[in-house]
Amino acid sequence: MHVHAHPDDESSKGAASTARYVAEGVDVHVVTCTGGERGSVLNPNMDRPDVLANITEVRRAEMDRAREILGVRQDWLGFVDSGWPEGDPRPPLPPGCFADLSVQDGSRALVGLIRSFRPHVVTTYDENGGYPHPDHVRCHEISVAAFEAAGDPGQFPEQGAPWQPLKFYYHHSFHRERTQALSDAMQARGLESPYLERLRDWQPDPEHAARITTRVPCAEYFDVRDRALIAHATQIDPDGAWFSIPLEVQQLTWPTEDYELVRSLVDVEVPEDDLFAGLRDVPGGLDAAAQGVLADLAAGRLDARVPVLPVKEKA
Repeated sequence: MHVHAHPDDESSKGAASTARYVAEGVDVHVVTCTGGERGSVLNPNMDRPDVLANITEVRRAEMDRAREILGVRQDWLGFVDSGWPEGDPRPPLPPGCFADLSVQDGSRALVGLIRSFRPHVVTTYDENGGYPHPDHVRCHEISVAAFEAAGDPGQFPEQGAPWQPLKFYYHHSFHRERTQALSDAMQARGLESPYLERLRDWQPDPEHAARITTRVPCAEYFDVRDRALIAHATQIDPDGAWFSIPLEVQQLTWPTEDYELVRSLVDVEVPEDDLFAGLRDVPGGLDAAAQGVLADLAAGRLDARVPVLPVKEKA
């Protein structure tokens, strides 16, 4: 289960690894917290009165197309986009928007979907939201809370029978190490890098880079990712910066999508190359393992709170 803030986030973060897992037969579920109603139209070809007047319906139709391309299930959590606050000082959040609601209200809805879909792995953004959009930060907060609450029968009992996912990850899609490698690869080929100015202002952060535990090979699915992105026509200009690095350069230079394992309720070792590492050969199967974890949680032998990472690094 991937938990995202807006339609298009599922296609810009982790989409190639999603496509890989779908091709392997994994049932992948995308949760979209908001409808993207207050998002800007970023593709000049779609910046038209008819689109702006019907932005909610347009973005839902875009999500429908992206969902079909990726081959995933998808549900709307039903909250309203908070928009990107601009100004100094920043204005208050619109009343009733996603980021204005309590973490409890958001996590209650997400717990219901977790208990219904019963995922074994959940992904979302880190504590900074990947970038500090208020909806991304709130998406992180409710995902952490829901991962902790879903297996607890005392929390949100009206949302169905308890279910405990076994692993919890943060996306790290646009980190500096990858950006530098792609920039260097472009220049080595005599091509213009679109990242030079950004990299000049982006200081290396070894501590943040060290957080990546899991690199999922998925280069052969980068084209699926790109088609899903293009489906979000209001957000993605097919002639814009998203596609300025040739596909073959990306595939050769950085053939993975990268994640941080922040919680595992099964024994694993890091680094990993698979979100299902430690789960594929569990005796009795994944559902039996999840039921065993639920029993251990109920007996106090395990704790689902995040972050507590019982993993060991490979020698």
